[in-house]
Amino acid sequence: MHDMKPVHGGDLARAIALWGGDKSDWIDCSAGISPVAYLLPPVPEAVWRALPDGDAELLEAARSYYGCTSLIAMPGSQAAIRILPKLRRACRVGIISPAYAEHAWQWQQAGHTVRIMAPAEVDTHLADLDVLIVVNPNNPTGTHWPRDTLLGWHAELVRHGGWLIADEAFADAMPQESLIGHAGLPGLIILRSIGKFFGLAGLRLGFMAAEPSILMRAADALGPWAVSGPAQWAGTLALRDVAWHDRQRKDLDDHARWLATVLTRHGLAPASSLPLLCWCPTEQAAVWQAALAEQHVWCRRFDEPAGLRFGPVANRSEFLRRVESAYQNIQYATTSKTTMEAS
Repeated sequence: MHDMKPVHGGDLARAIALWGGDKSDWIDCSAGISPVAYLLPPVPEAVWRALPDGDAELLEAARSYYGCTSLIAMPGSQAAIRILPKLRRACRVGIISPAYAEHAWQWQQAGHTVRIMAPAEVDTHLADLDVLIVVNPNNPTGTHWPRDTLLGWHAELVRHGGWLIADEAFADAMPQESLIGHAGLPGLIILRSIGKFFGLAGLRLGFMAAEPSILMRAADALGPWAVSGPAQWAGTLALRDVAWHDRQRKDLDDHARWLATVLTRHGLAPASSLPLLCWCPTEQAAVWQAALAEQHVWCRRFDEPAGLRFGPVANRSEFLRRVESAYQNIQYATTSKTTMEAS
């Protein structure tokens, strides 16, 4: 259970406070955000000056990009995560763990009963749930659930008025695996984000795809002018640039293979390596995080399950040099400890 409000991001400021340096000295791969962002032109003055009354162009671009007509724009998928628990009376919610911690926190705060479960427990408990939340692909582990499995869970949930919520914040780099083509089915809710794949986390733009009745209630909960005019303008440009999407997917795929090779060579073999996140389970997560931080490389550490999550890095050669130094320091410390214990 999540009794404390979740802490988000890799908290580079804490790393700098502990290990020194300036922000520019660090390689921050603690977030699954592309270091190559969609390049936007200057925002037209009229966009800044006008109220964002309509998002027709943005929604047209999103419908084309996602291949889905039943969706609304949100100020980041986080807004949907906050709103959805308020759209149901107190009910029983299952969340496949580990997962983005905000899901459990928001449902608990809204008075729902939350069951944190391992993937193998879903079939056992599904009949007792009103809502099942799946982060797919999963953050942080990169686990991916096949579409047929998810649709099977959805079919059982919807028979008794339940929901399947699929958080697909990391799905843009592998769109063929998304459920969004099924959006509009009763009880199926899909969350998407512009921030990660497009490298535009500061834009605070995302989408919820669902049946119209759910979208209407979510839009009412958001209120007017929820998505800023500059975010609508920028999102429309980014979503329409098909050639850039193709290049970005290829580049992120290439980067994922490179990163997995580097980490494996230095004793951190990934259990999964996706275009936007690389999961390395290790009982030495704290040791590794500190050794890398001494080299001013910041990754995300998890204690349950124990492991490190790496996002894409901008400077490959410098990242490689620093990982090699961290690896050598760990090897030296291990050898010295063994020698002392033997003597």
